[in-house]
Amino acid sequence: MEIPSNPKVAALETRIYSPEPAIQHPAVLIKDLIRDINAGRELAWRLFTRDLKAMYRQTYLGYVWAFLPPLVASATFIFLQSQGITRIEGTGIAYAAFAMMGTLLWQTFVEAMQSPLLAVQNAKPMLAKINFPREAILMAGLYMVVFNFLIRLVLLVVVMAIWQVVPGATVVLFPLMMLGLLLAGFCIGLALVPVGGLYGDVGKAIPIVAGFWMLLTPVVYPARTEGLAGVLAVWNPVSPLITTARATLTGQPLEHLAAAIVVILIAFLISLAGLLAFRLIMPHLIERMGG
Repeated sequence: MEIPSNPKVAALETRIYSPEPAIQHPAVLIKDLIRDINAGRELAWRLFTRDLKAMYRQTYLGYVWAFLPPLVASATFIFLQSQGITRIEGTGIAYAAFAMMGTLLWQTFVEAMQSPLLAVQNAKPMLAKINFPREAILMAGLYMVVFNFLIRLVLLVVVMAIWQVVPGATVVLFPLMMLGLLLAGFCIGLALVPVGGLYGDVGKAIPIVAGFWMLLTPVVYPARTEGLAGVLAVWNPVSPLITTARATLTGQPLEHLAAAIVVILIAFLISLAGLLAFRLIMPHLIERMGG
């Protein structure tokens, strides 16, 4: 056999496919996952920039859509509070700032949860025709979530300035809490891919479920320690992340920091397991989607 003179051709990696299930070799599966994540970074960035142009440059309001949904959601509760229809106390800061901060954080979690399924649905034609690291579409989706959060971060700073909310030293933990919200949403979204990739009902149901879930989470009200709300706060994995992230910005005590760290660790492990499962199910899912 003639050896190719082109060094780029010669440097092409040889990939061997085996009839044995990949799950029988977890070490190899993890190694391949790391390799494909590294190999798919450039493609992920190109997909992200393409989606960014399609999402914002073809709309009249542009980047305003990044923070319009949480603004509308918080405005509803701010109006109810101002009219005395609801009576929420114990926020520690102006209620308007409290509610807006909570909804901005919550929106990031929801987008992270929607991201994996949207990435797979948008890439269906490409998945069926081109062989590339599938993790690239997940990374592109996460890039979009992070980009939207950075836009909201500007609004978050404005809100804090208007209502004179001064963070304390614990603000250094804010990036960790945001990472936790991203991981928590991402691992849930990964779990929805096998069914949601085949049936569009799952994607349509996510906003409905998320809207109800928000009411069960201390997003626009302080965390409770008693009654049904207290029980839900204990078993709601997002509650400690939201309350702790907001507390790092307001300088309030981090009462749920330990629980938040536990949730972050669990979300990280589930995300890793979800990525491995994603590699295993994608060939079968692509075949079903193509059919």
